[in-house]
Amino acid sequence: MADEKPIRVLIAKPGLDGHDRGAKVVAQGLRDAGFEVIYTGIRQTPQMIVHAALQEDVQVVGLSCLSGAHKTLFPKVVELLRQNGREDVLVIGGGSISQEDALLLKERGVEAVFPSGTLINHIADFIRAKVHR
Repeated sequence: MADEKPIRVLIAKPGLDGHDRGAKVVAQGLRDAGFEVIYTGIRQTPQMIVHAALQEDVQVVGLSCLSGAHKTLFPKVVELLRQNGREDVLVIGGGSISQEDALLLKERGVEAVFPSGTLINHIADFIRAKVHR
């Protein structure tokens, strides 16, 4: 286990949402939990996010949205990853997302949605369980 490489996670803020405190907290928390984390910053297009995910060869893409555009942007990221042959990338989301919208996102390929206030260790445990099946 000691020689195992850390899980690579890309955290991104798609769309015009400029509120990134939560994404930064998750990024730092996952770093503290032993993950290798790349944070792309705010106002990213799905294309920019997927390009970064491909370049960085990540295992997980974490998307954060508070603007309400998650129903369009998150599935677009999933679609673009699949078009680029990266069905193996785990896509998760978080932010101000209702339970109803979370179900819709899961139907469209987002593996899990963590609402605002979710403990970092819950996110880390979920990622570890999914990436190390």
